[in-house]
Amino acid sequence: MSYKNLEIYTIAYDLALEVHKISLKLPKHELYEQGSQIRRSSKSIKDNIAEGYGRRRYKNEFIRFLIFAHASCDETISQLNMISDIYFPENRLTALIDEYDNLGGKINRFINYVETSWKTPTSQNS
Repeated sequence: MSYKNLEIYTIAYDLALEVHKISLKLPKHELYEQGSQIRRSSKSIKDNIAEGYGRRRYKNEFIRFLIFAHASCDETISQLNMISDIYFPENRLTALIDEYDNLGGKINRFINYVETSWKTPTSQNS
Protein backbone atom coordinates (compact mmCIF):
# COMPACT_ATOMS: atom_id res chain seq x y z
CA MET A 1 0.00 0.00 0.00
CA SER A 2 1.10 3.55 -0.73
CA TYR A 3 -0.09 7.04 0.13
CA LYS A 4 -1.35 7.11 -3.47
CA ASN A 5 -4.00 4.58 -2.42
CA LEU A 6 -5.47 6.97 0.16
CA GLU A 7 -8.68 8.59 -1.04
CA ILE A 8 -7.76 11.87 0.65
CA TYR A 9 -4.48 11.95 -1.28
CA THR A 10 -6.07 11.31 -4.68
CA ILE A 11 -8.76 13.93 -4.06
CA ALA A 12 -6.18 16.47 -2.85
CA TYR A 13 -3.99 15.77 -5.89
CA ASP A 14 -6.85 16.22 -8.37
CA LEU A 15 -8.06 19.40 -6.67
CA ALA A 16 -4.52 20.83 -6.63
CA LEU A 17 -4.37 20.34 -10.40
CA GLU A 18 -7.67 22.18 -10.77
CA VAL A 19 -6.54 25.04 -8.53
CA HIS A 20 -3.29 25.31 -10.47
CA LYS A 21 -5.19 25.74 -13.74
CA ILE A 22 -7.59 28.30 -12.25
CA SER A 23 -4.75 30.27 -10.66
CA LEU A 24 -3.14 30.76 -14.06
CA LYS A 25 -6.30 32.57 -15.20
CA LEU A 26 -5.79 35.30 -12.60
CA PRO A 27 -4.63 38.73 -13.76
CA LYS A 28 -0.90 38.91 -14.40
CA HIS A 29 -0.25 41.01 -11.29
CA GLU A 30 -1.82 38.25 -9.14
CA LEU A 31 0.06 35.28 -10.62
CA TYR A 32 2.91 35.72 -8.14
CA GLU A 33 0.83 36.97 -5.22
CA GLN A 34 -2.55 35.34 -4.67
CA GLY A 35 -1.93 32.78 -7.42
CA SER A 36 1.33 31.57 -5.95
CA GLN A 37 -0.14 31.40 -2.46
CA ILE A 38 -3.12 29.28 -3.46
CA ARG A 39 -0.95 26.97 -5.56
CA ARG A 40 1.31 26.38 -2.55
CA SER A 41 -1.52 25.81 -0.07
CA SER A 42 -3.44 23.45 -2.37
CA LYS A 43 -0.33 21.38 -3.16
CA SER A 44 0.67 21.35 0.50
CA ILE A 45 -2.39 19.24 1.32
CA LYS A 46 -1.28 16.30 -0.81
CA ASP A 47 2.35 16.75 0.19
CA ASN A 48 1.59 16.62 3.91
CA ILE A 49 -0.55 13.52 3.42
CA ALA A 50 2.32 11.85 1.53
CA GLU A 51 4.95 12.89 4.09
CA GLY A 52 2.76 11.84 7.00
CA TYR A 53 2.15 8.47 5.39
CA GLY A 54 5.89 8.05 5.11
CA ARG A 55 6.05 8.47 8.89
CA ARG A 56 3.06 6.21 9.59
CA ARG A 57 5.17 3.92 11.76
CA TYR A 58 5.14 6.80 14.26
CA LYS A 59 1.45 7.37 14.83
CA ASN A 60 1.83 10.83 16.39
CA GLU A 61 3.98 12.00 13.47
CA PHE A 62 1.39 10.68 11.01
CA ILE A 63 -1.36 12.56 12.85
CA ARG A 64 0.73 15.74 12.97
CA PHE A 65 1.16 15.79 9.19
CA LEU A 66 -2.51 15.01 8.65
CA ILE A 67 -3.32 18.03 10.83
CA PHE A 68 -0.98 20.12 8.66
CA ALA A 69 -2.87 18.84 5.59
CA HIS A 70 -6.17 19.84 7.18
CA ALA A 71 -4.82 23.30 8.00
CA SER A 72 -3.63 23.72 4.41
CA CYS A 73 -7.09 22.69 3.24
CA ASP A 74 -8.62 25.43 5.41
CA GLU A 75 -6.09 27.93 4.02
CA THR A 76 -6.97 26.90 0.47
CA ILE A 77 -10.67 27.43 1.15
CA SER A 78 -9.90 30.88 2.55
CA GLN A 79 -7.82 31.72 -0.53
CA LEU A 80 -10.53 30.40 -2.88
CA ASN A 81 -13.17 32.54 -1.19
CA MET A 82 -11.01 35.64 -1.62
CA ILE A 83 -10.19 34.88 -5.26
CA SER A 84 -13.82 34.09 -5.96
CA ASP A 85 -15.04 37.35 -4.42
CA ILE A 86 -12.46 39.48 -6.22
CA TYR A 87 -12.09 37.84 -9.62
CA PHE A 88 -15.11 35.57 -10.16
CA PRO A 89 -18.07 37.39 -8.54
CA GLU A 90 -20.51 36.45 -11.33
CA ASN A 91 -19.23 32.89 -11.64
CA ARG A 92 -18.21 32.03 -8.09
CA LEU A 93 -15.95 29.09 -7.37
CA THR A 94 -18.63 27.55 -5.14
CA ALA A 95 -18.33 24.00 -6.50
CA LEU A 96 -14.56 23.97 -5.96
CA ILE A 97 -14.91 25.45 -2.48
CA ASP A 98 -17.50 22.76 -1.66
CA GLU A 99 -15.10 20.06 -2.88
CA TYR A 100 -12.43 21.40 -0.52
CA ASP A 101 -14.98 21.50 2.32
CA ASN A 102 -15.72 17.84 1.63
CA LEU A 103 -12.00 17.03 1.51
CA GLY A 104 -11.52 18.76 4.87
CA GLY A 105 -14.24 16.56 6.35
CA LYS A 106 -12.60 13.43 4.93
CA ILE A 107 -9.20 14.44 6.29
CA ASN A 108 -10.76 15.09 9.69
CA ARG A 109 -12.46 11.68 9.68
CA PHE A 110 -9.17 10.06 8.64
CA ILE A 111 -7.38 11.82 11.51
CA ASN A 112 -10.00 10.42 13.90
CA TYR A 113 -9.51 6.95 12.40
CA VAL A 114 -5.73 7.12 12.80
CA GLU A 115 -6.10 8.39 16.38
CA THR A 116 -8.46 5.60 17.41
CA SER A 117 -7.78 2.61 15.16
CA TRP A 118 -4.41 2.92 13.41
CA LYS A 119 -2.04 0.08 14.14
CA THR A 120 1.62 0.86 13.61
CA PRO A 121 3.85 -1.91 12.28
CA THR A 122 5.45 -2.37 15.71
CA SER A 123 2.06 -2.60 17.49
CA GLN A 124 0.83 -5.16 14.93
CA ASN A 125 3.63 -7.49 15.98
CA SER A 126 2.71 -7.27 19.66
